[in-house]
This record gives sequence, C-alpha cells and structure tokens, in this order.
Amino acid sequence: MTYLEGFVVPVPAANRDAFREHAEQMAGSTQSFGISRQVEAWASDVPHGKATDFYRAVDAKEDETVVFAWFEYPSKAARDAANEKFRSDPRMAEMPPPPFDGKRMILGGFEAIVEQGSSTGSYIDGFVVPVREGKRDAYRELAEKMAGVFRQHGAVRVVEAFGDDLSHGEVTDYFRAVNAEDGEGVVFSFIEWPDKTTRDGAWKSIMEDESNRPQGEMPFDGKRMFWGGFDVIIDTAQAKAAETVNA
Repeated sequence: MTYLEGFVVPVPAANRDAFREHAEQMAGSTQSFGISRQVEAWASDVPHGKATDFYRAVDAKEDETVVFAWFEYPSKAARDAANEKFRSDPRMAEMPPPPFDGKRMILGGFEAIVEQGSSTGSYIDGFVVPVREGKRDAYRELAEKMAGVFRQHGAVRVVEAFGDDLSHGEVTDYFRAVNAEDGEGVVFSFIEWPDKTTRDGAWKSIMEDESNRPQGEMPFDGKRMFWGGFDVIIDTAQAKAAETVNA
C-alpha cells in the first residue's frame, strides 16, 4: 500500500498566494526525488475543538490558518531515499525561506492500512486520530467499513495510515496534537471528494442514517480525534493529468 509523509502546517492567512508559490516551487523538485504525488490543501471548514484541533496541533496564532498536506510514495524505502535527496540536493538550500514557521509544522511517516479508490479530489476531509496499538486491527476493520460508506456517498478516495515513523518534537508533534497516552499511536487519514458540495451532502446523509451509528466500544478516543475540510491548492497528480490531456 501507499506510504505517506503527512504534514500539518501553520500559515499566516495573508500568505496563501506565497504559500502556493512556495509549494509549486517545491513540487518541481519533489517529483524528481521519487515522490509520486504532492497534495497541499488550505483550511476551508476547520472547527475549533474543546480538547484538540488542527489549530492547537501547530500552536496557530490568531492570524494563522492551517494547511493539511502529504507526499505519497510507493513504499517506505522510496520515502527514505527521497528524504536523503532532500538533505543533499543543493536546490533545497537555494530555495527562499518558507512563508510559514517551520518550527511549528508537524510531519511524520505513515503506512496506509486502508486505501479505497484511486481518483483525485478537489476537496479534502483530513483527520488525525489517537489509536491504541492493541486496537489497530479493530480500527482497520471499522475504517474499511466507513470507507465503503463514504465511497457510496461520492468520495473518490479514502486513505487511513498508521504512523510508524513519528518523532517527538521540541515545540509540536503528532503525539502532542492528540494528547497521546502511553501505548497509543497516531493515524493520519483523509477523504477525497469531487467538491465541497458533494462532501457536505454526503455527510448530511451519513449522519442522518442510523445504520451508520457506531455499535459498541470505539477503537479510539473520539474526544481527542480532530478533523476539518480543506480546499486543494496544489496536487501534482492533477497537474500531470492536465499536461497529458493538453499534450
């Protein structure tokens, strides 16, 4: 299955265009490093939570929003090789400073445990979830079921990935983001939709359908899970598809 490098980034709201330009410049190099897809998605419908949320995850300031992003690789080995190229390629040192505080960005490696669909979407639901290591199989089973529900309601792709290369940061990290307890891992997941209208209609139908309500004990603490909706502003897979059509 796909291997992901998942990111949550604090970006001043006024820097949207500058961030897109920076991401586009980065994309020119990432594809040559073996990254099969780069997606950058700008906060659109991201709520503030009582215990956790995307803003707290990166200690966002009043004038900042968040970007939910990921790189896709065919394997962890490909990801590790790409990171070596990042560190050694002189183009990285020549890039201008990013239009955000990199010290508060969180990132890590995640192995996909559920992957349904293969199309790309223009709107993303992103999730970060604390899951106890012993509940991994139970979580996968529930995630597979719900992925099918989302697909039936118009989602074009659903991915759930379990963190297997996450570090503890000095300022922010995925563990702090979900207030992880001993023995818990972190899941980075997303649903790709054709557009926000499809997404909003799907969630309304899903929430109104009593058959979708969870039965029994959940394999994660939903009070510490956080989520939000994001507009895709960079997607190298869509850019490649457009180039092919116009060739």
